[in-house]
Amino acid sequence: MFKSREKRIEEIPSKEIDTLIGEKLKLIGKIVGKGNIRIDGEVEGDIDCKGDITISETGIVNGNINCSNIYISGTVKGNVITRNKLTLFSTGKLKGDIEVESIIIHDNGFFQGKCTMRKEKEIDNTNEQKVVNKKS
Repeated sequence: MFKSREKRIEEIPSKEIDTLIGEKLKLIGKIVGKGNIRIDGEVEGDIDCKGDITISETGIVNGNINCSNIYISGTVKGNVITRNKLTLFSTGKLKGDIEVESIIIHDNGFFQGKCTMRKEKEIDNTNEQKVVNKKS
């Protein structure tokens, strides 16, 4: 009567990867760059990247992250600022405050912290215009 639910595999968007931090590697220090980064290993330190960051299920970051988009399947302990979107997959864990334009949290994804959504000025301006229009 009922079909068994197939386990859906969450796929991380495949983009060109400029830097790969391998599963057996632990990097200590600050990372600054322009390209896309994939982290399968461990990073202790802040990351400031103009591109996208992908943290796989085995990836661990202990530090603050600033990037364009971030895809988290692993563990992040630190604050995250993205210029666009943060995606937290079901295996992902994020402990820290975030500032994003858009956020997606899949079932069983873990987030503990404060979320600040950007575009606040645009929303405030729209509400002010509605109030002005009602008074006219």
